[in-house]
Amino acid sequence: MKKQKLILAYSGGLDTSCCLKWLQDKGFEVICFSANLGSEFLPEEIKTKAKQGGASKVYVKDLRKEFSQDYILSALKAGALYQNKYLLSTALGRPLIAKYLVEIAKSENAKFVAHGCSGKGNDQIRLELAVKSLAPELEIVAPLRSWELNSREEEIDYAKKNNISVESTKNKIYSIDKNIWGVSIEAGLLEDLGNSVPEEAFILTRSAQEAPENSEKLEIEFFKGKPVKVNKKSISLTHLIEKLNKIGGRHAIGRTDLVEDRVVGIKSREIYEAPAAWILYKALAEIKELVFTKEMLEFKEIIAERYADLTYRGFWFYELKNSLDAFLEESSNKLTGKVRFKLYKGNIITLKRSSKYSQYKKSLATYGKKDSFSREWAEGFINILANPFRRGK
Repeated sequence: MKKQKLILAYSGGLDTSCCLKWLQDKGFEVICFSANLGSEFLPEEIKTKAKQGGASKVYVKDLRKEFSQDYILSALKAGALYQNKYLLSTALGRPLIAKYLVEIAKSENAKFVAHGCSGKGNDQIRLELAVKSLAPELEIVAPLRSWELNSREEEIDYAKKNNISVESTKNKIYSIDKNIWGVSIEAGLLEDLGNSVPEEAFILTRSAQEAPENSEKLEIEFFKGKPVKVNKKSISLTHLIEKLNKIGGRHAIGRTDLVEDRVVGIKSREIYEAPAAWILYKALAEIKELVFTKEMLEFKEIIAERYADLTYRGFWFYELKNSLDAFLEESSNKLTGKVRFKLYKGNIITLKRSSKYSQYKKSLATYGKKDSFSREWAEGFINILANPFRRGK
């Protein structure tokens, strides 16, 4: 009997390595797809590992450019920040992975797709909502929701029993997802809120104690909300992000320890590293403060929170998110300017900011001799503001 084709979103980590074996045992012909969004694994390593694990075919696609241009940049313009701490690195990658799962399934005439997400995590929701939005006819298999393995320790034992090569050990059992926008780290001893994060868990960043004693100055230039230059040199968005990860990581920028609210209703502890993301987020925020009116800034805060929530919950391909994208594209036309920072031991310190669309006027703000603000305006303005307090008196 001919086996049914199934496309597995494959990372080469513990979960998907075990999934590959388990799905084959269930009678599927497994075709692996790995999206290179800036993973810790090299493409050739992924291909070799998947083939050794029994995959009939392996697709590895370098999607860093598309990820940067169509996903990261949209979230950056929105100022999307979940629970004031998380810049959505993993959440942004999932809809892009789902998009190519669907494309490959169609090209291979496969009726099934699968992922290695846990039954209580966010990523199962993000991937499956995206697949159902793009190709509702596809059937989704989620091994971690149905197999007999009940913990990462049991997965490690399963891997050893089946000669599956994995990086995780019972002493270092973190679950890690890495892309160019950041690293997500969870599980193991991090689940105990009384434990501090060991330095060995971090990938991109140094601790503040290990950061250089000398600060480093950094200038970023934006054009319509897109970062286009670092220290006056033009650079592609993907390489710009990768460059800032190195610079920011060296100076201990971008570590976050968050007890966050998952989509499924539980709280979990997540450790994030996002040097480039935090630098760019703060830089663009400086431009927004400079060029937007008070009303626009307040409304953009509402948009930022809603955009982050939609992205976090997996609603990337939904109508409201697409409509917000149209608003953000239009409202970003004046987000052009330069910001100069000083990076020092985990701190991003603003030195200068400028824009040809700046609404800051020194002649109105100054208390010096060149003050052009009419003091006579103030009394009438205050009287108008006071009207509600005088009613009935």
